[in-house]
Amino acid sequence: MINPRILRDTPEVVEAALTNRNADVSLLHQLQDLDATWRRENQALDALKAERNQSVPKGAPTPHQREALANLSATIKTRQQQVNDLDEARRALAMQIPNILTPDVPIGPDDRHNRVIRTVGTPQQRDFPPKSHDELATHLGIIDFDRAAKIAGSRFAIFKGLGARLERAIATFMLNTHVNDFGYCELSPPVLINTAALQGTGQLPKFKDDQYHVDNDYWLSPTAEVQLTNFHANEILSAADLPLKYCAFTPCFRKEAGSYGTDMKGLIRLHQFNKVELVQLVTPETSNDHLMTLLSHAETILQRLELPYRVVALCSGDTGFSAAQTFDLEVWLPAQNQYREISSCSNFLDFQAIRSKIRYRHADGSVRYLHTLNGSGLAVGRTMAAILENYQDASGNVYIPNALQGYMELEVITHES
Repeated sequence: MINPRILRDTPEVVEAALTNRNADVSLLHQLQDLDATWRRENQALDALKAERNQSVPKGAPTPHQREALANLSATIKTRQQQVNDLDEARRALAMQIPNILTPDVPIGPDDRHNRVIRTVGTPQQRDFPPKSHDELATHLGIIDFDRAAKIAGSRFAIFKGLGARLERAIATFMLNTHVNDFGYCELSPPVLINTAALQGTGQLPKFKDDQYHVDNDYWLSPTAEVQLTNFHANEILSAADLPLKYCAFTPCFRKEAGSYGTDMKGLIRLHQFNKVELVQLVTPETSNDHLMTLLSHAETILQRLELPYRVVALCSGDTGFSAAQTFDLEVWLPAQNQYREISSCSNFLDFQAIRSKIRYRHADGSVRYLHTLNGSGLAVGRTMAAILENYQDASGNVYIPNALQGYMELEVITHES
């Protein structure tokens, strides 16, 4: 949620950000009107309360004084409910307005205006047409898409034998790297989460149609960003404890609403997938530096797996609802002859912290909202897809990257293995 101070003091900054996002600017104007009405009514309510306090007699009240106080109290009660209703409506509307953008976000309406920052590694030149990862997985007998569809429907996968071992190896390698080399604290959180947690990180109400609502107040987690960020919801932390860095390996669930017909085959866009997630809670003055560090942590996974990739700065029209700035990592998929997203690393400024009420006590004693950061470190299924396609040979065998051979106790997956 946008800081009310920015909304009131520099509304032109918010309006420019909404315009650059192709968002509905009228929501901002509605919120400004509602906020002004709420403040005016709240001031009037405070004046009534002050009047009531001054009207209390020092001695026993007369019948007239009792009647006047009762009438004033009834008026205050009515006005209080009106103010509460205005505040609730103001907060509900504020929940629909996306974050402001940092000044260095490229301006553009869609992903065609994203900016490639750097390309790392060179795609291998082959003398044979590369097979897609789903073809390879089926040929090697390590992923079964057909039986997954029989059990659950389309856009599900069952990892089998060496496929299950490879998935486990990738996840363990990622977790060990982030915990041992970069100092993250590993959490194993529930995947059933409540509405407040999804509202806190911005998945609700904006992306309700892409969430799986289970029952009552429970939802299936779309990303461990929700659990890791809300781990400290409604808390006041010490500045001395920051930054806090958390990682988790969890299943994620998404309806992929609106993407029917795209990436129907393979591991790129599943309804259920596993992901290693990174979250950092930091002080505001350090959040940009920490974003670059978090990005480097995600990059390290790709570098150690020796997968070609590129770093892309998302433009204003392609930046997610809650993010103020995002860098995507895109890995090379030979069969598609293109780079595909495998991680998004974002700075949310205080947007999520305000929604989830995550604060810290500054050295001067004041209580302030901290900044939150998040990134995939990485999506395990997409990483497997990239390994299968980049490490295949002409016979359809897949070699195991050096970084994973110790986890797999294997150098190559063949049809016979």
